Amino acid sequence: MLSYDSAVPNGQDQAAAAPLPSASVNSVAATATGAVMADGQTRPQQHHLWLITGPAGCGKTTVAEHLASALDIPYIEGDLFHPQANIDKMSSGVPLTDADRWDWLTVLRKEANSRIREGAAGVVVACSALKLKYRDVIRVAAYWDRSLLIHFIFLHAPAEMLLKRVTARKGHYMGANMVKSQFDILERPREDEIDVITVDASRDAHEVKEDALERVKAMLAAEG
Repeated sequence: MLSYDSAVPNGQDQAAAAPLPSASVNSVAATATGAVMADGQTRPQQHHLWLITGPAGCGKTTVAEHLASALDIPYIEGDLFHPQANIDKMSSGVPLTDADRWDWLTVLRKEANSRIREGAAGVVVACSALKLKYRDVIRVAAYWDRSLLIHFIFLHAPAEMLLKRVTARKGHYMGANMVKSQFDILERPREDEIDVITVDASRDAHEVKEDALERVKAMLAAEG
């Protein structure tokens, strides 16, 4: 499900952009490139992209680092990929526009695809992804790699709590005044965004990390 008018990127034919194979089909044998199914066909090895999302102060970095360590897969910190112009704006308390975010989101998507091509079984990315169309930019990654399954973990907590957390942290360019601007544009995941898990981030950090990890493990087990 994408919010764009056209779900197929330029230069990509309809066959290449077909839906990903169902993750619920049981394999009968493993190969170097995937799984041999009961009908003799080979299903490509599946890879997972885990996006840890939510406004400033929700604990994206904490949860993302925990998942990457537990799953033994690479971790991409989205904040490190902002161009200097974006950092300067946020440091000055100026909210980013959609135009400011497009290239940043595209770079994150390409970096995730690159890690998979280099051999990683999956990737964890910390990225606010506040709007539906921002999440859709990331979802395009699956069109370029049909083995890729994309999941969003939305960390939800009240604005007042996140404001206190951001006010207390030191050495980050994202000031407390940016929390309100992020909540002003926040589009909570819709019911039809079936690739999104919502986790209550108002709890103790350890509890949030373990809840997210258990949800991820349950999804992986269900996919077989």
